[in-house]
Amino acid sequence: MRWARAGQPVVIGSRSTERAAEAASKVEAAAPGGAGAEGLENADAATRGRVVFLTVPFRNQSENLTNLREVLEPGQILVDCTVPLAAAVSGKATRSLGVWQGSAAQQAQEMAPDGVNVVAALHTVSAPVLRDPGAELGEDVLICGERKADKARVARLIEAIDGLRAVNAGALEMARIVEQLTPMLISVNTRYRAHAGIRLTGLPDADHWA
Repeated sequence: MRWARAGQPVVIGSRSTERAAEAASKVEAAAPGGAGAEGLENADAATRGRVVFLTVPFRNQSENLTNLREVLEPGQILVDCTVPLAAAVSGKATRSLGVWQGSAAQQAQEMAPDGVNVVAALHTVSAPVLRDPGAELGEDVLICGERKADKARVARLIEAIDGLRAVNAGALEMARIVEQLTPMLISVNTRYRAHAGIRLTGLPDADHWA
C-alpha cells in the first residue's frame, strides 16, 4: 500500500490467485491515485520484478522458497523479511529460534537459485503502522547483504516510503543480529502498548548509497 501510494507498481503473490487479487484490491482502495497493484499466484508474481520481497512467517519460508526455485532467475534480488520467532513452533513471539545457517536470511540464500542474491531488510517496522495510511513513520530499516549495489537498490525502494531511512548494516551474516531485534521490539511494544521501531543516531546526512 505504501509503495503504491509512492508511485511504485506492486505485484502481490499468494498461494491463491483469488486471495492475491483480493489483497491487491485492498491496496488500490487504500492508495487511490497510486501506481496500482496486481494480484497473482506466487510463481507468476515472482517473475514480474527484479526485486522480490518474501514476507511470510518463518514456518512458511522454506516451503515458499522451494516452490519458487524454478521461477527465480539469476540477477533478481530476493529480499528476505523473515524472522525465526518461536511462534513458528507454538512458542512465544518474544523468543527466537536457532537457525543452522545462522539466520533466516542466510537460510534463504542457501535455498535460492544460483545468481539470485539475498538481501535482509524490514524486520523492525510495525505491520499495523505500515498498513495504516494515516500513521506517520520515522525510523530506520537495517539492510544486510553481500553486494552494496543490491542493498542500494533495495534501499531506494525502502526510502520511497515517507519516514523510512535505509541503513547499511553490513554483510548478510549480520542478519542474525538484526533478526533478533524483532522479538525484543515485540517485548517492548507489548509492555508499552506501542509500535516502536529502531532509529540510529549520529549518522551523516549524506546519501551513502550513491
